[in-house]
Amino acid sequence: MRKWLDRYYGRLRTIKANYVLLNLLNYRRLGHARRMFRQYGVVRSPLLPVSSGDMPKTPGETPWLDRPDARERLLADARVQALPEPLRQSVLDWPDKGYLILRGVFSPDEVDRVNRELQQLIDTGAVDFNFTGRKVMFAFRQSPAIKAMANDRRILDVLDLLLGRRMHVFQTINFQTGSEQAAHSDSIHMTTYPLGYLAAAWVALEPITADNGPLMYFPGSHKLPYLLNDGFDHGGGRFTIGEDAYAHYEAAVQRSIDEGRFTPHEFHARPGDVLIWHANLLHGGKKMATPNASRKSMAVHYFAEDVLCYHELTQRVAMIDDDH
Repeated sequence: MRKWLDRYYGRLRTIKANYVLLNLLNYRRLGHARRMFRQYGVVRSPLLPVSSGDMPKTPGETPWLDRPDARERLLADARVQALPEPLRQSVLDWPDKGYLILRGVFSPDEVDRVNRELQQLIDTGAVDFNFTGRKVMFAFRQSPAIKAMANDRRILDVLDLLLGRRMHVFQTINFQTGSEQAAHSDSIHMTTYPLGYLAAAWVALEPITADNGPLMYFPGSHKLPYLLNDGFDHGGGRFTIGEDAYAHYEAAVQRSIDEGRFTPHEFHARPGDVLIWHANLLHGGKKMATPNASRKSMAVHYFAEDVLCYHELTQRVAMIDDDH
């Protein structure tokens, strides 16, 4: 029965008309998309399916640290020179590596509050796991502790510097166990125009080891061309999204990893440690040595001010509350 339901709902998610209806029912939350469509000259209703092929043919502004002279600009920037070590060196390495690590950002009390509030929300049914059975989405809307952690200036100040614009919380994803998700770039799920104005912060909420499904990432892979719908066998059409689109995408990503000979790194962490990564850095979840081992953690995705946000794979604009 469960497999049949998963298949049924999976097919519903491939019908573009369902997203148009969802957009119509949430029209008030499309204000951001309407403004950005006007700003960037996207001649299309935000109610309709949209993907990278509908964006202006000009690439738009490139984030300052994705440009060829990024390191020289960092070395000449007084803000960077004033940073304490080792943060300064991590920022200088960002253009080549596509990630940086902040150790001990959050205290045990801050971590405990997040874990406690999330468990209360789960126990009371205020939040639930999504269709994967592993992710609690957008819990920052109900949990003051999660909202405070996601909006903490110790993270946002770094992101503002790295992206060159003011950053805002897009979504939070809380995990109780490892995701075991295959390697991917966030930009297939949460896309921006211009490209690259997205970043993520991953917070360890308990010890993360080689055994409980740590996050894996591939340094330098952010320099690969963005893999969007026109770069793999999407399988969709005018009215539907390909039923196996994501499997085809994952296979294309793996080919890129093999061809580029990228070496995976694992993020082993103590509670309160944070990993920040680039919009296009390939990453995933290592298989758990012990099935369903506890691995409390939180991923927060951020987008930059004054960029268009949409979902490339499902071809719909992002719903963003005006008070983001």
